[in-house]
Amino acid sequence: MNSWQRFCKYYLELHDLEISFDISRMRFDEEFFSKMSPQVSKALLDMESLEKGAIANPDENRLVGHYWLRAPELSPDSNLTQEIIASIKQVKEFCSNIHSGKISGEKSKKFERVLLIGIGGSALGPQLVSDALGSSEDKLEITFVDNTDPDGIERVYQKVKGKLDTTLSVVVSKSGGTLETRNGMLELGARYKSEGLSFAKHAVAITCENSKLDQIAKEQKWLPAIYMWDWVGGRTSLFSPVGLVPAALQGIDIDSMLEGAKLMDVHTRSKEATKNPALLLSLMWHFAGSGKGLKDMVVLPYKDRLVLFSKYLQQLVMESLGKELDLDGNKVNQGIAVYGNKGSTDQHAYIQQLRDGLNNFFATFITVQEDITSSTSKLGATNFNNLQVEDGVTSGDYLSGFYQGTRSALYDNNRDSITISVKKLDGRSLGALIALFERAVSFYASFVNINAYHQPGVEAGKKAAGLVLTLQSKVQEVLKKDTCALKPEEIAAKINETSQVETIFLILEHLAANSAKIVKTSSGSPDQNTYLLTK
Repeated sequence: MNSWQRFCKYYLELHDLEISFDISRMRFDEEFFSKMSPQVSKALLDMESLEKGAIANPDENRLVGHYWLRAPELSPDSNLTQEIIASIKQVKEFCSNIHSGKISGEKSKKFERVLLIGIGGSALGPQLVSDALGSSEDKLEITFVDNTDPDGIERVYQKVKGKLDTTLSVVVSKSGGTLETRNGMLELGARYKSEGLSFAKHAVAITCENSKLDQIAKEQKWLPAIYMWDWVGGRTSLFSPVGLVPAALQGIDIDSMLEGAKLMDVHTRSKEATKNPALLLSLMWHFAGSGKGLKDMVVLPYKDRLVLFSKYLQQLVMESLGKELDLDGNKVNQGIAVYGNKGSTDQHAYIQQLRDGLNNFFATFITVQEDITSSTSKLGATNFNNLQVEDGVTSGDYLSGFYQGTRSALYDNNRDSITISVKKLDGRSLGALIALFERAVSFYASFVNINAYHQPGVEAGKKAAGLVLTLQSKVQEVLKKDTCALKPEEIAAKINETSQVETIFLILEHLAANSAKIVKTSSGSPDQNTYLLTK
């Protein structure tokens, strides 16, 4: 079979979504699909069970139903179906009231911008949608605080300084206990106060009912909260109020996003693997890494508007599949590393290594056939759509040429790749792409027998951070009481934490860098440094 015949055999086009898939540049043999048939059958049954409401996250004894968000009628409970429908209606009404000025700030000024405070899935999805589908014609500007970095928070504040009276803060946290989000909320709350404004009168919470955040919002009399459900994980929350509220506030058509995701879900229920795009992706992941994640996934979107897609997929794929134990308790250390940027920028960055360096990856190209998106076209950019940079050649032709050239150059040097191509980038196609990868993650998890819906490693990191802050309090107490300069080991001995000297040293370095009252004497060796709190 020559390359053209192989391309035609393994090319899949979804006509209703105008999305196509090419796996012909993955070097699996003709028996691969039949060998994987038992795993495919199991994965389809697992997905069917998931959609019917089975407990999919045994660690937390909860459902995983983000698929119902774009198809409420599939919910296993009629009351839940009505809740989802009512939630979408509430989102639309709230955003319409913000746009019209029916809901305004304390000075009765119409909101002109949104400040979203969240982290992880509570920010990554909205950021992707905002960047991919936004334009200067948006109804509201949107900015993100997505970390507990004081400098980053201040940089964001400088963009809205003096404009907070017309800025709606959307605080997103399912549990309400996410410390990074809490810190961002407190930091921004202080800045509203500095401008003589009430944060509460400019804030809305997206959270679970009766969560810590919900309680705060009620006590402080924020705008009425918009609720989500505990069966929606952060990294799969884009089609819940977490993603729909900021998108709708910006003016993006959320119905088209939901429609695209729903249509993709339909295609990914096909029992024929070569007609099921999510099965194709997950099978290629399994083939590339021998079912053990032995190769990284390099995501290369050839569209500036999709530059955040690789970052979004990092969380979706790595947090879902990066697991130490399988469902039977065996130590398996599963996962697929994901990284990427965009084409053709990568022609001048790490493509050199991809082609000539370690063959430890497979590429996922994402292309958009339409050179200029509709949201850009509204700005009159179509006047330059066919501008020729050479005789008969446009900038868009070059972008397509660079994609095809890179794909060929990699394949010619024994590097595998998948290509996903959409005709045009809009809410429908973006919703479909996101749903596609959500389904692929579920299928792959079934192949390798892991729980894709918990994150014990993340929780372990949060717990460890808490221990560091507890230790910091003890260190600060010693510095307050002692009148002589102390070495890290001396402080460790005073608080009976001699096994934590390295952590104490790092704490002292941070404290000294952020307080003029802490005098650090450096000797060039950490064990000889001393620290003194001047009174």
